[in-house]
Amino acid sequence: MDRKISAWLLMTILLTVVAVAEAQQSAKVLRIGHVGVSGDLSSPSPNLESFRQGLRALGYIEGKNIQIESRYAEGKLDRLPSLVAELVQLKVDVFIIGTLVAVRAAKQATTTIPIVMVLSVDPVATGLVDSLARPGGNITGLTNLARDLSGKRLELFKEVVPEISRIGVLRDAGDPSSAIGFKEYEAVARPLKVDFQSLEVRGPDPDLERAFQAAAKGRASALITIRGTLFNRYPKRIADLAIKNRLPSMHEGIQYVEPGGLMSYATNDANQWRRAATFVDKILKGAKPADIPVEQPTKFEFVINLKTAKQIGLTIPPNVLARADRVIR
Repeated sequence: MDRKISAWLLMTILLTVVAVAEAQQSAKVLRIGHVGVSGDLSSPSPNLESFRQGLRALGYIEGKNIQIESRYAEGKLDRLPSLVAELVQLKVDVFIIGTLVAVRAAKQATTTIPIVMVLSVDPVATGLVDSLARPGGNITGLTNLARDLSGKRLELFKEVVPEISRIGVLRDAGDPSSAIGFKEYEAVARPLKVDFQSLEVRGPDPDLERAFQAAAKGRASALITIRGTLFNRYPKRIADLAIKNRLPSMHEGIQYVEPGGLMSYATNDANQWRRAATFVDKILKGAKPADIPVEQPTKFEFVINLKTAKQIGLTIPPNVLARADRVIR
């Protein structure tokens, strides 16, 4: 009888130890590493807040079962490798990154920690993944392939301003994705008989006024802004300068149109970042990035700021206005 009691006690103890171990395992706080090129901890990116919304919808609670570790380069690209290395040392469980330069820094720093990207460039052409269907390696995520939309933006531009023949392209000289974007705009412009003028600026405090002076000197009659983390800090400043110089402007995101840019044709960034949370969720539950296909959006938004059109003396054709998903009046 004593032996039976002893065996029972031993089994009870073992089961209790296993239960405690499983509880501790399930209570583990998972770390998500986030690397931003611009901004800082006091003013986090709106995209990161959208990502947090996506996580909350999936049942994650910061401080309870996840912790987001953010690091910002504050516009200094040479800081990215050390910031990524710091997060690698913290043994984050997964990275969430929204710029090409930062993804490249993370890819160089680790081949084991999963990386979820939210990018506007082609991850295959830039060498980040093997293919969209089977990424391989430790990177997956979303790409809106904004470059593929370049031709559509130019077509809309020509419908609104048929007489334009030379467009100034505002781009961040320090961002390799902007060079890719400029070349692709040039490629799709030939059939439309449009020339481009590269308006290169550098951060972290770009001389935007000088760029617009160069546009005037080069006789550019319209403006395209190639999206990037540097310009994301100055959407109103860019819009104000375009209005001041009476330049119709096309942008690669609604965040430029809301403060006064004329038009944008792009994906919804907030939706993309919310969607990125599902990739992180799959990885934290054991899925391998190599086996998770890179996702592309299926919906794009055409937004027009009618108030800006009136300010620069431009009439938007009714047939173009009717196709807008949103009109800011």
